[in-house]
Amino acid sequence: MDSRSHTPVTAALRLCLHALLLGLLVLGAARALSEPVAHAPAAVALTAAMAAVYAAGALAPSVRPRTRAAALWLAALGAVWLGLLVLSPDALWLAFPLYFLQLHLLPTHWGLAAVTVTAGAAITSFLLHGQEISPGAFIGPLLGAAVSVATVFGYDALFRESERRRELIEELVSTRAELAGAERTAGTLAERERLAREIHDTLAQGLSSIQLLLRAAERSLPADAPAAAHVRRAREAAQDNLAEARSFVRALTPPDLEHGSLAAALERLCARTTSPGLTVHFAVSGTPVELPTPYEVALLRTAQSALANAVQHARAGRAEVTLSFMDTSLSLDVVDDGRGFDPASGPPDEAGRSGFGLPAMRSRARSLGGTLSVESAPGQGTAVAVTLPLPQARQTPTEANTV
Repeated sequence: MDSRSHTPVTAALRLCLHALLLGLLVLGAARALSEPVAHAPAAVALTAAMAAVYAAGALAPSVRPRTRAAALWLAALGAVWLGLLVLSPDALWLAFPLYFLQLHLLPTHWGLAAVTVTAGAAITSFLLHGQEISPGAFIGPLLGAAVSVATVFGYDALFRESERRRELIEELVSTRAELAGAERTAGTLAERERLAREIHDTLAQGLSSIQLLLRAAERSLPADAPAAAHVRRAREAAQDNLAEARSFVRALTPPDLEHGSLAAALERLCARTTSPGLTVHFAVSGTPVELPTPYEVALLRTAQSALANAVQHARAGRAEVTLSFMDTSLSLDVVDDGRGFDPASGPPDEAGRSGFGLPAMRSRARSLGGTLSVESAPGQGTAVAVTLPLPQARQTPTEANTV
């Protein structure tokens, strides 16, 4: 039996089929013994033989739907039934359970052919035994065959629908688990970025200022001043704690920025985003400089969001990502040839509502003193440009080495 045999409903149906066929065999044998017919012993013997063949097939593990063993078992069962049908007209009652067996165990076209032959044999048996010809002699076997076909095919359709629903539920459960994992990961990364930004903007900058002030104080004191040693130790402690704070910031940066520069992270992002339907190119303009972690995070997240819009909403076939370093500022440009949108309303999501990507990008740029500009129109692609001022640390080499 197939997987349906393990369900409570199919197990109950199988037991009912066993009971029906065996009950009809017992009823036929009892009628043959109770009525004075010449072939009663032979009919009883064939009834017992059919019960034995049926029990052997029902218990055999090799008798499964659409297998050679099932076809051979049905052939043996049909041969015994035909012999019984010749001896006793009561054997035609067995046609009804045989219909179900044939439809369940044989392929569809062979099952229908077997049901047709079985119905024809039942009608022929009725005529062979000299029974009174009436519409019921033809309608009974044919109606039983029709009911069997409708029942089996209807159950198969319900089973397939149930399997589709089960697979859908399993897929939904799996997708929900993946979504929960992705949300946890996103929340973890967002918290890491926030902590890195807070540590950099508060502790690291404060320790850097303390170190600069102590260095200036140390230079202004005479070498033999009693306070010089204390100032030096304070400056060294501030320097050690600044290094520790910077290590925390590096540990909390996004994974894409852990193994290389911002340019390398953007290049990997473009390579990952490239697909058979979308080609993404990356280019660097100007001389790259080392950037603070909040700058790198903001630019990387802006590129990720802009490319996500190009993939999910714009249906673009080509995109260009350019990182430009200038004297006092740097910019990131993401240009695609997608379907575009109205910048006043923002790119719609799949439900037709305005998304949160552009406001988030604009907020990141504004938090670092930069600007975000968007140029787009329906059918004309989209250009997203974020411009940030370079940190003041680039202006003095001494500060650049300490901040």
